[in-house]
Amino acid sequence: MRTARELQGELVAGNLFDKYGSRNPVVRRLVRGFDRALFELLATVGRVERVLEVGCGEGHVTAKLARHFPDARVVGTDRSSEIISQARQLHGGIEFRVCSIYDVGDTGPWDLVVASEVFEHLEEPERALDAVCRAASGHVLITVPREPLWRILNVARGHYWSSLGNTPGHVQHWSRGALLRFLEPRLDVVGTRTPLPWIQVLGLPRGSAAP
Repeated sequence: MRTARELQGELVAGNLFDKYGSRNPVVRRLVRGFDRALFELLATVGRVERVLEVGCGEGHVTAKLARHFPDARVVGTDRSSEIISQARQLHGGIEFRVCSIYDVGDTGPWDLVVASEVFEHLEEPERALDAVCRAASGHVLITVPREPLWRILNVARGHYWSSLGNTPGHVQHWSRGALLRFLEPRLDVVGTRTPLPWIQVLGLPRGSAAP
């Protein structure tokens, strides 16, 4: 089985650096901060029965969502069949499907749709946001790297100097303000977090009947 690194040319997003499996204490601390902020936002969502993660990769966040919402049906989707096979092997008992983010609009309704570190890889983020909002009957949670901080940290750790710290595959670059301006035409934002070095936004699709 090929790794995400070997598949990177075929994927919208791949984990070129396995932050979830890293033993580096700084990386582990950053990931803990990401998780803590993520679940602070999710604590405000309330009870959900159907949760979808789009662009789930190897399924690490999907598994965390399944633990956080033990009574919900939690599904992870990704466009790559090989990555989905890896997710199924790593996280048995969780439902994974092959599906592009651009095609999730007709899979709902979902009480919660999560896109964790997906939108920075997309050539058509507006189209993807439209699909995510159509799939959601309730909340939408989106996380992306916080620019330019992300690139500065990459350079500081000696990575991607030739591209000025840009992670391979990142074609969108948002600050907090820029991300909110991108999302607000489609989402009523109800909460944000900025754990170093990410941005997390929770919102409701405009016109949603969710409380």
